[in-house]
Amino acid sequence: MTHAADFSFRSARLQDAESVFNITKASIGGLARASYSPGQIENWMGERTPSFYEELIGNGRMMVCLRGGVVVGFVDALPGELTRLFILPEVAGVGLGRRLLKIGIAQSRLGHSGSIKLEATVNAVGFYRKCGFRSKARGYFSHGRGGEPIEIVHMELWIPKFATRDASALYGPICWIF
Repeated sequence: MTHAADFSFRSARLQDAESVFNITKASIGGLARASYSPGQIENWMGERTPSFYEELIGNGRMMVCLRGGVVVGFVDALPGELTRLFILPEVAGVGLGRRLLKIGIAQSRLGHSGSIKLEATVNAVGFYRKCGFRSKARGYFSHGRGGEPIEIVHMELWIPKFATRDASALYGPICWIF
């Protein structure tokens, strides 16, 4: 049985790009299958290749999660926005998503005050709600390949004004994960 203690975290390295690409594909194919049509699943990645993830990794904001030295999940964030969080289906349900989300929120707080936004897949809305995010609107995305657009939910985590770096230094880590 897999436990949360079995995982370690570090900044992503360029050589992780293929793993990150494969995790994204596996997560979409395994965890989102019940919420999206086969056509949506097939078109989801668009024309992405591992080199797409090399650019993201090069920005220095991506963190990966390892189990036994193998990358099994990752999170990427911009100031004020959590942009990607994917895990392999076989590690779902052990708290890894929450741990990566905490890391992503911390990353998105760097250089930003205010709420944190994300675009959730339909299958992930419940997870983000349990972690304090609220739905703001529904939308769609497409990578221009044609086919059926992929439904998403725009979500937001409201962060109180008092929750600044100074407050964190005074009171310890501030976390809105319930």
